[in-house]
Amino acid sequence: MAIAGSFLTLDSTEGMDKITQTEKVTSAYFSDGTTTLSSIVTSSLSDTNEEFFYGLSKATSPTVEEFNIAFGSTTGYGNANFSSDSTAKSKSEAVYKQYASLLLAPTEVTGGFFISRNNSLNTVPTEAKISSGKDTDIFILSAKRSRMKDRLNKGTWTITLSGSNSANSAGATTLNLTDDSANSTAVATVAGDRFNVVSGSAGTVHTAASTRTFGFFYPDQGIVVLSQQELSASIPGKHANRDDVVTFRTSVGHTMNGFGIGTGTGGTDKKIALRFANCLQPSGTKLVYRAEEDQVSAQYFCRIRSGEMNFSNNPTFVSGSQNDLRHSNMIGNPTTFITGVELYNSNGDMVAVGKLSKAVKKTFTSEATIKVKLTF
Repeated sequence: MAIAGSFLTLDSTEGMDKITQTEKVTSAYFSDGTTTLSSIVTSSLSDTNEEFFYGLSKATSPTVEEFNIAFGSTTGYGNANFSSDSTAKSKSEAVYKQYASLLLAPTEVTGGFFISRNNSLNTVPTEAKISSGKDTDIFILSAKRSRMKDRLNKGTWTITLSGSNSANSAGATTLNLTDDSANSTAVATVAGDRFNVVSGSAGTVHTAASTRTFGFFYPDQGIVVLSQQELSASIPGKHANRDDVVTFRTSVGHTMNGFGIGTGTGGTDKKIALRFANCLQPSGTKLVYRAEEDQVSAQYFCRIRSGEMNFSNNPTFVSGSQNDLRHSNMIGNPTTFITGVELYNSNGDMVAVGKLSKAVKKTFTSEATIKVKLTF
């Protein structure tokens, strides 16, 4: 019930009657409420879109995109040019430059991604598969903004890939990837924090980035950029099929289950990004991800002192034309029960209301503090 004279002013200065806290809350990333994507199919997209990226979906919900995959190359390999002009740019080159512009500092865009030789370390990884220069070819895995919330949760995700070796022994090679946030501090970039992608699972590092770096992970962007040469060194696929036009196959023994590619430029669209999807087909392969968001809570301490909240404007509290207390035993010692709290802004508009799980007894000889927590 409403209390007479119940408008008490709170001191909203931080640390007085108000305390603000930010908590990181994680949740399952995928649309079905789970953290794991397996039994993967490619989403139905227009041919124009598929020249740039493919969607990954669960086999049980093929129309719901969970992630996008793309292939980028500074050499222009794997895609037709934008026009018949021999000087025109390939679409794979446009993809590479798009992500370079998004993720790299302006002074680094032209130089490109240095993943295998990891330019964020003091020394080149001891087992780097590129002898000099940048990674000319990359695979990109990007999350859906609507499901990743504020960012992808670091230190918990796993990508498990499997494919054929050079002799085409299907499933002979399995590669588990995760980030090294548990062991390393983030590299500050224009796209937010960046961590190395290394051999390991669920944040547990098997082989450190100083030995071998497979990619870069940008949690705030929901993007993983992987070195094609590092991937192909572990899962090459059959050498004779490196220049084939890739088709999406659920057959484990297919020759396109590998990351080895040719070196030509322009020409036919070879659908290189599907090599990533094919390496998510064998038994045991999966994507494991959690979403993360910053949950801000404001806690207001409503302090009710001894002389406050001791009367009610409820009509049953009084009687008669003189508004005498209905119960004589309350004369000189009235008793009320607080059942709820309403918060108002400076304009007098009610912005929040809360009901107590149990009424709080209030008299002239007692005080109460009620904490109201608003989460948004």
